[in-house]
Amino acid sequence: MEEKLDSALQRVRWLVLDVDGVLTDGRLYFDNNGNELKTFNTLDGHGIKMLQKSGVQVAIITGRRSSVVERRAHDLGIHKLIQGREDKYVALQELLEQDSCRLEDIAYVGDDYPDLLVMTRIGCPISVPNAAPPVRERALWITDARGGEGAVREVCDRIMRAQGTFDAALAPYLGDS
Repeated sequence: MEEKLDSALQRVRWLVLDVDGVLTDGRLYFDNNGNELKTFNTLDGHGIKMLQKSGVQVAIITGRRSSVVERRAHDLGIHKLIQGREDKYVALQELLEQDSCRLEDIAYVGDDYPDLLVMTRIGCPISVPNAAPPVRERALWITDARGGEGAVREVCDRIMRAQGTFDAALAPYLGDS
């Protein structure tokens, strides 16, 4: 299984992420004025930036619409963002029309039923441990970290390790640049 995972991760050119339950802990917060609040893990954010610098593109497809997600994507330099779409496979096809990539070269991290159609059609389906059982059952890999608690960083690091880019990405933080 590890060999199959490493092979799939070596081919990854795009990492596509769900938001609620993957980049966040899946809980929805609203203030008294109805404003939506989300918490994001800074480890995930830095991992995304490092992964993008290594040459892997990152995209977000989410079923909900949120200005908070738009801001987070902008802050991380993620230009491929589709919100408010329950049919995530159709949304992925739209992204592929703009910038082609083979399905087998895509990793996707999901946690719930709307993620399944994408996960069963791409090369590297990944789940978080707090995902719905049918999602975990169809994942090639289940992260150790839960959604919103560093799972995406774990994925980014593992992709870079598989592709041999992790040491170069880490070097500036060790004074080896």
